Amino acid sequence: MAIKLKNQNEIFEIFGINEVYANKPINRMKIKPKVELKSKKLINLKNKIEAIQDCELKKSANNLVFNDGDENSPIMLVGEGPGQKEDALGKPFVGEAGSLLNKMLAAINLDRKKIYITNVVNYRPPNNRKPEPQEISRYAEFLREHISIIDPKILILMGSTAMEAFFGAKIKITKSRGEWRELIVNKKMIKTMITFHPAYLLRQPDQKKFSWKDLKIIRKELDKLNLNI
Repeated sequence: MAIKLKNQNEIFEIFGINEVYANKPINRMKIKPKVELKSKKLINLKNKIEAIQDCELKKSANNLVFNDGDENSPIMLVGEGPGQKEDALGKPFVGEAGSLLNKMLAAINLDRKKIYITNVVNYRPPNNRKPEPQEISRYAEFLREHISIIDPKILILMGSTAMEAFFGAKIKITKSRGEWRELIVNKKMIKTMITFHPAYLLRQPDQKKFSWKDLKIIRKELDKLNLNI
């Protein structure tokens, strides 16, 4: 894939590097999902999550934060859980972390509106704390169903909570990020990448260089698969 040197200052501000990708992906192909059926399944899943009983997360939250983006996208991104602004707006990845995510995606020529986004848990943990293991476990069945409905070609797990939801807490994200893993959901293998969460990068900007490496690997795979995005 051709790499053009442009908008160097903007990319430097995000990652401390100076390379960006061309605006047009190569060899596009059409993807024709069953849109109506998928939409109905998502509505049913959202209703199931809304019907959860005896959930401390739900009791303390203002809104269910279910999804954002294109449900027919070949890329699905999973974050940790809603923060204060996400809880207020009912939308994942807004505020500073969302702004950084948008810039990260744009750096490899991805438009946020053309990917699908959700979280491990759908209600804001009190005081923006990390979801507890039992909460991750309880919502895992909904998350797996969510992934099965979207049926992405590539799954991006952002942050240690998203990683732990599928691969457990014994592994470290610093050692697990940046490599493709095979995740089985509903008897189907999904190519999965673990990388840092934007909120973590805001606290640890020196780690952005590693996220940039991960993003380039993702872009390379998209081009290899000739995905229309």
